[in-house]
Amino acid sequence: MKKLFLAYIFFLFSGFTSLFAQNQTPANKGSKIEIIHADFTNADQNEIPGAIILTGNIEAQHDSMYIFCNKAYLFQAENYIKLFGNVHLIQNDTLSLDSKYAEYNGKDGIAYAQGNVVMRSPESSLTSETVYYDKINGVAYYNDHATIVNKTNTLKSKVGKYFTADQRYEFREKVVLTNPENVIETNHLDFYEVSGHAYLFGPSTITSKEDFIYTENGFYDTQNDVGKLIKNSYILHDEKRIEGDEIYYDQKKSYSKLINNVKVTDPKNKMIMTSHFAEVYQAKDSIYITKKPLVKSLVETDSVYFYAKNIIITGPDKERQISGFKNARMFRTPDMSAKGDSLHMTQKIGLTELFGNPVIFKGESQITGKLIQILNNPITEKLDSLKVLTDAFVIERDTLGTGYNQAKGINLFGKFRDNKISEIDLIQNSEMIYYLYDEDDVLTGIDKGICSKIHLELEDNKITTATRFVNPEAMTYPPDEFPESIRKLRGFNWRGNEKINSAEEIFPPDELEAEVAIQEKAEIQQETAEKPIEIQKETKNFKSKGVKNKIQKIK
Repeated sequence: MKKLFLAYIFFLFSGFTSLFAQNQTPANKGSKIEIIHADFTNADQNEIPGAIILTGNIEAQHDSMYIFCNKAYLFQAENYIKLFGNVHLIQNDTLSLDSKYAEYNGKDGIAYAQGNVVMRSPESSLTSETVYYDKINGVAYYNDHATIVNKTNTLKSKVGKYFTADQRYEFREKVVLTNPENVIETNHLDFYEVSGHAYLFGPSTITSKEDFIYTENGFYDTQNDVGKLIKNSYILHDEKRIEGDEIYYDQKKSYSKLINNVKVTDPKNKMIMTSHFAEVYQAKDSIYITKKPLVKSLVETDSVYFYAKNIIITGPDKERQISGFKNARMFRTPDMSAKGDSLHMTQKIGLTELFGNPVIFKGESQITGKLIQILNNPITEKLDSLKVLTDAFVIERDTLGTGYNQAKGINLFGKFRDNKISEIDLIQNSEMIYYLYDEDDVLTGIDKGICSKIHLELEDNKITTATRFVNPEAMTYPPDEFPESIRKLRGFNWRGNEKINSAEEIFPPDELEAEVAIQEKAEIQQETAEKPIEIQKETKNFKSKGVKNKIQKIK
């Protein structure tokens, strides 16, 4: 029976011994188990053939292994000992084993402990029913569930190993790590007991009061609640889903940094944010996105898209604000778009403002000015009104000819009906040029005039009626008597080539070019993520604070 057990132990650790064979010096293999003390000794071979029976306060030693128990069978020829009652094994100051029963093979340096086993290392304690220990290679192993307590962390798993050299656990199958802040569940976890650093591989979750995290490859610092996630990872926070190829997470600061293929889904506010770089401050309801950033907002039956080189989203639910800086753009389905140096959207009052050489396109109409304000009804989310303050200019391309209908004034006030511009009023110093056609679509004249106010009525975003108010002066010219040189009002600037016709066209060329390089790097990163994440510098450079714990050599 004893030989069968030794064969089983050898099979379990054959992988270790072959890997570390260079460490098995002759001194390890040749030294004998030494009995330091026993109250009684019995060498009667009739009772246990080949064994010396030791009883009472037994103390023994094998190299750096110290052995204590109530009763023992020592097989000197095989350098092998069986231990009974209050078994206590100590390996230097790095590890101890307590159990009801144990066996130790001096030739291979392998110990087997059974029955209420408690294994202690300088930073942790492990309880299980059975533990194996390879002294030469410094590896402890269990395969029938264990519970480990490390500082504020409690870990449970079905299978595990402990490596004394780097004070590291390898947990496998049904792993659960619990501390006051989080619960980590996985089937593959490497844990450094001194630093509290955990390495996850395969489907894994981290659950706290505020967040739920999923990843398939990552690093997590259980002491500082920070982590790095690199495969199929996402965070759920206040119904928002935050995902990206790489996520750097700081729970105490309620902060996340995301790199490549970033997506933040906010169902409460009906928004989706995408980019290749983002910083999310969960507690402050703040998000910063750049590198092909895009905010998609669902309004009524339409979708509104916002782009700028840099976008900041702030504010609580239903009161979100979007600020975009540098080359800001907007597209609202089906045919409304706008551009400016910057934009600002206030969800609560339904206001979108464009600054810095702004322009808005609706159908074939173009509107420009110093400041453009678009208002929608916050309740119905339908477009409500339009304001253009200072240097307002309306241009409509003449679809039947080569000219342009034009109207300008100091300020512009417009109304929407069913999300289409229905009325426009141009106030102060107003001017207009308008092309007149008969029922056969033949150009009959060109009207030019000035007044204090112009009222335009539109159908399907096209001017149908123009009315002048207060001191109007106007004249209609035959087309051949109205030279091309005067068919454009002062300040005329048709910017039709800037019109955005779809959501796909909202990005400028430089963003699309950068996207190619970003995706190439992302593919390489994802290939790397198929293997367990590399050991982080935080783990390699970790220095324990305070006095290092040691296992006492005396029972």
